[in-house]
Amino acid sequence: MFSPTRRKVLKALLFGGTAIAAPSALYAAEYGRGEGMPWSPFRGQPPYHGTLEASFFTPAERATVAAICARLIPNDDGPGATEADVVTFLDRQMAGFYGRGQHWYMQGPFLEGTATQGYQSEHPPAQLYRHALVALDVYCRNTYEAGFAELSEDRQDAVLKGLDEEEITFAKVSAKTFFDLILKNTIEGFFADPIYGGNRDMVAWRYIGFPGTRYDYRDFVGHDGARIQLEPVSLMGRSGWNSP
Repeated sequence: MFSPTRRKVLKALLFGGTAIAAPSALYAAEYGRGEGMPWSPFRGQPPYHGTLEASFFTPAERATVAAICARLIPNDDGPGATEADVVTFLDRQMAGFYGRGQHWYMQGPFLEGTATQGYQSEHPPAQLYRHALVALDVYCRNTYEAGFAELSEDRQDAVLKGLDEEEITFAKVSAKTFFDLILKNTIEGFFADPIYGGNRDMVAWRYIGFPGTRYDYRDFVGHDGARIQLEPVSLMGRSGWNSP
């Protein structure tokens, strides 16, 4: 579903300020979100949700989400969402405070809102995913007699286009809202630090030449636009930095 300038598009997403390398879903700690004391003396703040193994999707939901992600960022001329294991990132996020909408005001009233007002659904992300995935499965089986993950890539693309252009609608939730959210989350998972489950082995960073979360770049300030060949580094560091 990406144009021949896919590499340029992905670079623009990463370097253009989109919440990717540090996704918007991850900016705050699990503590302080209504789950226990926000601080303990003499202890570093523990990593927030998304860095540990967690699961929200059923096996069938996970297969559908993985198939959707694979079409949103395909592996046509480089690694895609499948190679980056984006579905694991999404699974962890839906299982955590982001999926619960824990740090959002969710008491209503719920109005349609404008495009600049962000997420407006009455359903927290995980609940929106769950309702939408059921509705998507019903639509695909009624239309093609198969679940989304079992469809050909052309048919999968046609379904996703229908969601995006509001030609396909769901009864309980907005199909367009679901499409917009899973597209945003897929991009976040593709470029996020591997500590959160996606961007496995930093494949997305390697693909676009992003050096990762290095301490600083003072040694390269005077590079005059020349390409800098640096291996990407994750928040987890790299093997050469860790004690045996």
